Amino acid sequence: MSDLQIWLLIIGAAIVVAVLLFNWAQERRFRKQADAAFQAPMGDVLMQPVEAPRGTPARVEPALHDPVFETSEDPAVAEADVDVPHVLVNDDVLPEKGMADSAAPPPPPVPAAPSASPRSAGPAKAAPYDALIEYRVRIGSEGVLANVFADAFNQVRIFGKPVRWFGLPAGGTEWEDVQPWRDVHYEHIVVTMQLADRNGAVQEEHLLALCESLQAPVQAHGLRIACDDPIEALERAQAVDRFCVDVDVLIGLNVVARGEGAVNLSRIVREAESSGMVLGIDGVFQLLDSRGEPLYALCNHDAEPFSAMIVEGQASQGITLQFDVPRVPDGLKVFDGMVAFGRKLANEVGGILVDDNLRPLTDAGIEKIRTQLTQIYELMETRGVPSGSRRALRLFS
Repeated sequence: MSDLQIWLLIIGAAIVVAVLLFNWAQERRFRKQADAAFQAPMGDVLMQPVEAPRGTPARVEPALHDPVFETSEDPAVAEADVDVPHVLVNDDVLPEKGMADSAAPPPPPVPAAPSASPRSAGPAKAAPYDALIEYRVRIGSEGVLANVFADAFNQVRIFGKPVRWFGLPAGGTEWEDVQPWRDVHYEHIVVTMQLADRNGAVQEEHLLALCESLQAPVQAHGLRIACDDPIEALERAQAVDRFCVDVDVLIGLNVVARGEGAVNLSRIVREAESSGMVLGIDGVFQLLDSRGEPLYALCNHDAEPFSAMIVEGQASQGITLQFDVPRVPDGLKVFDGMVAFGRKLANEVGGILVDDNLRPLTDAGIEKIRTQLTQIYELMETRGVPSGSRRALRLFS
């Protein structure tokens, strides 16, 4: 082996050793960097939990929840009055957060005295405000004429939801409907907007528009105003609307002819009239309760409605009995009565009682519907909206 070959071998071995040493050094450096990157970080004083002083309640993170529907705890409160909760509103009304202060500052608080109210007639009753299904604006004054709100009274009619005006006359104890054309002075006024109905939940712009429409007369006459929180009201509106969707059911029972025949309308009309049903201007028979509210309705399948003059022998493809579930008090009893009337009509005209899918209604099918009705009515009771109550009639209008 020549000297050149020996030197080449030595140089090659040195290069290999140098590469190995370089790789080892690089690997060690990278390992240190990785260990530093993934080891537990040092504590950040801004992120460390601070021990609360003894006696301080634990923090509860805010969360959105559906409002709780509550029924009256007083068993003496009649079902007809279930939508009038006892809400005290005859204190001085002060501007709330988010609302502009009125031109005149609120009067200083009056210290409580053990004596009776200065009104000789006794304390004022609570305003008829429904805390479950309404948004409220309160206005206080030393005695303002009703006609001050005439423009606002007309503006709120276009907001898409029912608006109610109530006023407490100066020196009075009974709340009354505010009528802008009357020469009456009011110490307190409550304006409410319904949060939901069969057209859906109220919109935020409607609540804000209600408050805005009342700001002009309030500022012009130095009154005091307080609008309820619109965000909280919108949450209630959505919850009420979801509840309404769950229980808003219309049950239809049909009497149709067997085979290819038709039913005799003159016989149907005679049975309806003899059962106490009343023919409306829309050509629909209705059985009314003592309040004049429909219990169930009877309408013609054909496009032509019922009329007072039915020609003997006039026929139709069939008739329908309709039952508006949430608007009827004592619904199970009324449903049973409608079923019995439907079977009577079917026997009278030689037809058959069927459901909306034209399937014959058996006893088992009727019982299934009754079970569903029981569940709906229990839910309505739990949520403080008994079927057929004034509150239910307002929501399902």
